[in-house]
Amino acid sequence: MKLYYSPGACSLSAHIVARESGLDVALQKVDTGTKTIAVEGDYFAVNPKGYVPALQLENGEILTEGPAIVQYLGDRNPAAGLVPQAGTLERYRLQEMLGYINSEIHKAYSPLFNAGTPAETVAERKAYLRKRYKLLDERLAGRDYLLGDRFTAADAYLFTVTTWAPYVKLDLADFENLAAFQERVAARPAVKAAMKAEGLKH
Repeated sequence: MKLYYSPGACSLSAHIVARESGLDVALQKVDTGTKTIAVEGDYFAVNPKGYVPALQLENGEILTEGPAIVQYLGDRNPAAGLVPQAGTLERYRLQEMLGYINSEIHKAYSPLFNAGTPAETVAERKAYLRKRYKLLDERLAGRDYLLGDRFTAADAYLFTVTTWAPYVKLDLADFENLAAFQERVAARPAVKAAMKAEGLKH
């Protein structure tokens, strides 16, 4: 399998899940500005959507969208426990959390990375994010991870998008459970390895 990624982007969650699952995934770095790949050229030829991640399967098919990719990777090694078994309520809880992070957290960051976004929009998006993070901070009270005491694909996704907060000057300091969660996840060997491979940590 081949994972198309950009350092520190949302594709980091798929990279983490692959490593946590013990899967052999070749990394292909994408320049998200020029939509090019160092080895293969035009990224639009791989993923017409133009953004990461994309996962090339062994049969050559391309799978896109982070929440779908992390579930696929987790299902490749059920013993790793990153995604609950299909058909169980726990699996739907995972999908519920992936959906929330995708729509309410991940996409709310987008205007904050655009230098041309008006100041009032920036303020509104930051307030919105803090409101959405409050629910997650409360959920993490008394538990190590979003679904309990076991690390899942949803934790990889939340960790990834939350690493963006300092870059956009989003103050999350008063969310103590979230801060402890970020530290807990950052200490995981697979997470360290993924971040080092992407040049995010030395």
